[in-house]
Amino acid sequence: MRNPAEQREQFAAMLTRPIPADVHSSATTLGGRPALELRIEAPGTTGEDVLLYFHGGGFVVGSARVTAHLTLALLRHLDGRAVSLDYRLAPEHPFPAAPDDCLAAYRELLDSGADPRRLVIAGDSAGAALAVVTMMRARDAGLPMPAGAVLFSPAVDLTLSGPSMRSKNGVDPIFTPADLEWYFDQYIAGGDRSGPEASPVFADLAGLPPLLIQVGSSEVLLDDAVRLAGHAGAAEVAVTLEVAPGKPHVFQHDGSAEAEAALERAGQFLALRLRGDL
Repeated sequence: MRNPAEQREQFAAMLTRPIPADVHSSATTLGGRPALELRIEAPGTTGEDVLLYFHGGGFVVGSARVTAHLTLALLRHLDGRAVSLDYRLAPEHPFPAAPDDCLAAYRELLDSGADPRRLVIAGDSAGAALAVVTMMRARDAGLPMPAGAVLFSPAVDLTLSGPSMRSKNGVDPIFTPADLEWYFDQYIAGGDRSGPEASPVFADLAGLPPLLIQVGSSEVLLDDAVRLAGHAGAAEVAVTLEVAPGKPHVFQHDGSAEAEAALERAGQFLALRLRGDL
């Protein structure tokens, strides 16, 4: 039996990196939840761009601090600040606690005066799924869309029905389908995994802003990203899908040249969206 607390400690120890000296980090709250605000301390970085980031971790582990290096890599292309949310985690707080927190955070940013034309969203893995659900919920509530979104290895099919769950099983160096089954069991807690807010690969994606999706070819979650991109495109959403050959889940963590290049492209995508050039 896996212990969520131990899983969280191991995840944090494996991925957390120091905050660089040129970055100001501060604890804040957003939508009633703790959050980490990041700003680059450099001349000319006092703009109004806002990046809302949702961390990964299978809806069970992870935190804003653990994935701050991914948030910062994107923020360096923006003129403003990033806010990464510590949404509630399962199994203590199962679905729909996390998407409720994410929508509340997005709504508070808008209510506090953030210009949606200067606002972008990003997330990795479970956080990427939450980014999609947040935009869907915001659309349905009549809220304005952000300028764009970046999704790293989105975990958007909790039914595990993608063909890559079989074809990449044994190839993926991080996950097996059984691993994901455990995480998703904690999150859904016996509910309907196929519902659009649990598995947004099955949702109506019309009206979402332009998306950049990055995924590794070695992932069992590969077809989550591929199908999400296809469904978004079919719904007239501008979408770019990048598949990195031989790379694993959220390979942007690994510090390789390919990871750095992918993060550079993702940051440039967001910057172009904020300037209205893409």
